[in-house]
Amino acid sequence: MQINNRKARFNLTIEEEIEAGMMLLGSEVKSLREGKASISESYITEAKGEIFLINANINEYKGANKFNHEPKRPRKLLLHKKQTEKLMGKINIKGHSAVPLKIYFNKKNVAKVLIGIGTGKKLYDKRASIKERDDNRRNQRGED
Repeated sequence: MQINNRKARFNLTIEEEIEAGMMLLGSEVKSLREGKASISESYITEAKGEIFLINANINEYKGANKFNHEPKRPRKLLLHKKQTEKLMGKINIKGHSAVPLKIYFNKKNVAKVLIGIGTGKKLYDKRASIKERDDNRRNQRGED
């Protein structure tokens, strides 16, 4: 199962992508496997030298009863020290931000998050993206 953040690629020009692990509870993993999550309003931030995923909504797992998790709790991301320093350096540059692009399970069945680092698009850039997408759709259909 894969959860995508379609808004991120539309609102940002993605310059770099980094794969990171996540510290999750068991009920969160089960909920992710069912595809019951949303990362459209979430973002990545730094606190005390660690990287966190903020505002990601992973719905409660029905079978967990009283051992359930809080849906919008901050989740620590697992990165190597060099990756953490690189990410913090990029985020601190004016105009740059880090957002999750997708959450997925790799070949070893470990939950990963793909982080995109980029700058915000201007209105005319967004219009160009829409025009390019429409042109590609027309070409796929075989229209002129």
